[in-house]
Amino acid sequence: MSLLLLVFMAVIGSASPDAATGANETLRRPSGHSLDDSHHPRNSSEHRKAFPVLAFNYEHVSKPFVISLWILLALLMKLGFHLIPRVSHIVPESCLLIFVGLLVGGIIKAMDQTPPVLDTKLFFLYLLPPIILDAGYFLPIRPFTENMGTILVFAVVGTLWNAFFIGGMMFAVCQIEAAQVGHVDLLSCLLFGSIISAVDPVAVLAVFEEIHINELLHILVFGESLLNDAVTVVLYHLFEEFAHEGTVTVGDALLGVVSFFVVSVGGVMVGFIYGVLGAFTSRFTSHSRVIEPLFVFLYSYMAYLSAEVFHLSGIMSLIACGVIMRPYVEANISHKSYTTIKYFLKMWSSVSETLIFIFLGVSTVEGPHNWNWIFVIFTLILCLLSRVLGVVGLTFIINKFRIIKLTKKDQFIVAYGGLRGAIAFSLGFLLTDTEKKDMFLTAIITVIFFTVFVQGMTIRPLVELLAVKKKKESKASINEEIHTQFLDHLLTGIEDICGHYGHHHWKDKLNRFNRKYVKKWLIAGDRSSEPQLISFYNKMEMKEAMMLVESGSAAKLYHDNCSSVAFQQRAPPKQRAIPSISKTREQEIRKILRANLQKTRQRLRSYSRHDLFSDPFEDSMSEIRFRKQRVQMERRMSHYLTVPANRQETPSARKVWFEPEHKVYTYDESESPRDGAALETLPDTVSLLSESPQRPGQSSRLRKRGDTEPSANAPDSQEEPQKLSRCFSDPETLQNK
Repeated sequence: MSLLLLVFMAVIGSASPDAATGANETLRRPSGHSLDDSHHPRNSSEHRKAFPVLAFNYEHVSKPFVISLWILLALLMKLGFHLIPRVSHIVPESCLLIFVGLLVGGIIKAMDQTPPVLDTKLFFLYLLPPIILDAGYFLPIRPFTENMGTILVFAVVGTLWNAFFIGGMMFAVCQIEAAQVGHVDLLSCLLFGSIISAVDPVAVLAVFEEIHINELLHILVFGESLLNDAVTVVLYHLFEEFAHEGTVTVGDALLGVVSFFVVSVGGVMVGFIYGVLGAFTSRFTSHSRVIEPLFVFLYSYMAYLSAEVFHLSGIMSLIACGVIMRPYVEANISHKSYTTIKYFLKMWSSVSETLIFIFLGVSTVEGPHNWNWIFVIFTLILCLLSRVLGVVGLTFIINKFRIIKLTKKDQFIVAYGGLRGAIAFSLGFLLTDTEKKDMFLTAIITVIFFTVFVQGMTIRPLVELLAVKKKKESKASINEEIHTQFLDHLLTGIEDICGHYGHHHWKDKLNRFNRKYVKKWLIAGDRSSEPQLISFYNKMEMKEAMMLVESGSAAKLYHDNCSSVAFQQRAPPKQRAIPSISKTREQEIRKILRANLQKTRQRLRSYSRHDLFSDPFEDSMSEIRFRKQRVQMERRMSHYLTVPANRQETPSARKVWFEPEHKVYTYDESESPRDGAALETLPDTVSLLSESPQRPGQSSRLRKRGDTEPSANAPDSQEEPQKLSRCFSDPETLQNK
């Protein structure tokens, strides 16, 4: 399908300009008037031509038509790549796209047409910004900030090492007579080294996202590819200027160092300003949600263009703008706008990445090339050697300051993942010297093809062979997030106690400043001051609401998740409706609650959950138990409030003996329930204990001693039979008694 589109595009491009001109004249003068006929209007009816029903004017829509065809070709290639899982598992997508570009360029070349070339202006102003914006806007902030020192060392020191090592060694190679490149001076070699030394973010993204490497290695390599832009830009312009001048002084070198800080810090400041402006603008978009995504895209693109105006680092400007803008914009915009921003950036960056690799293949076919075996082979070898030496040497120093050390496997993946891409090709395309430019571009294309094809295709098997830790697919749970925040606060407190101002201390200071001042200006409404837990709960509610809306339960969503403020505006608050229960049912419930909730240590009677009617015997026992508790409480109060004249004796211990059917007989220690005489004295009928409280003096032992003690109730108490009691107390309680 893509080849048919390509042939169709070539046929259209080969249309004769005369036919297009004739069609244009037909459109301009559809009535068919000539210059002579305009002077003779009376005879115009005799020479009038027929009205053109169909006309052909390709030149009018040539540019947008070709752009649409290229984008359609890129999308069809991407779709076909993912429809064949065997190919996508072995070959990276970037390799296939470059191969398609080579094929398309060969077909266009065979048809004697001029294929399009990856122009520097097209690449830097239209194709690169969407990829960098997508990477910067969704950049994982926590791993990036935690490994900022390591990333900066690799990006700055590592890139400088690669540039000067490759440039110096290539100058030595140029001195070989067999190479026949003795006309290349030192500054030109250093310029070539600055172009070929930088790791390309487009190639790294294309390969590392497919192999799903762990987050640490991904952020190290990708962060290096993003931040080395400032070094590459400064070195490129510096050596290009020195190459034209021919001489370099110490002042020029110092100005180059100052230029590095100006380019990097200036790019970050431009991105910071546009990010704050974008966040502040999103605060007032609550009444026009449709234009919210446009502000994100336009402010980011304006940050990139503004940095390029002053020759600052546009990549760092885009990254800073996306990082600053994202938390405040997401707090202000709607969920639909957030979804639009997310998927539009992914779509835009994917299309740009596809077009870059296809154009890279087409430009390779177009040429021109100046192949020099010695120069190309030594360039490839020195690029690999400088990368390995730089990573190993810098890691040896970095591990002295890191808590989590970089292992040998990690160093190998970081060194092997230093891919080159379209940025090096575009910078080489900017060179002016034709002879050197062709030779440099040939060497750059060779290095790009080797890193993308060889290293890109073999890095997945090597990762599996070395058993390198893969990326965790599932998101962190709430428990993990809570414990992570807890550890952050704990480490911050430890640093404060020790007096060590580490990154946890400064991170806490920055968060406090953000909550106290920045959020009030950049976030609208109460979201700027609400706690994180409430904010997380609001996000969960929003997610559930969107799920309900997508499932078609809009009515349920309105009744269940309606906010209290909106509900008060619609109708006055209604009181909670109390269900009506009959008095009989209410009494039953009260009795069950009294019996089961007053004394929780008791072993409760089992009852059916379908029938709440209780046993009347349980009700009577509960009343007796309540009265006993009340009497004991009154006795304790009287003991504390009054002082008794004579201390009462402690009543004798009473024991129990269980009989079937829950019959319990009480007896004194001197009596034995196993004694037949004692059993004969027991009455046939079983009566409950008297509801009136018994005093300690009314025990059985004191009744036997009643002959010596004058008491009016002594005869009655002696003649009174021993009573039986039925009890449902806990066995532990009975044992204590």
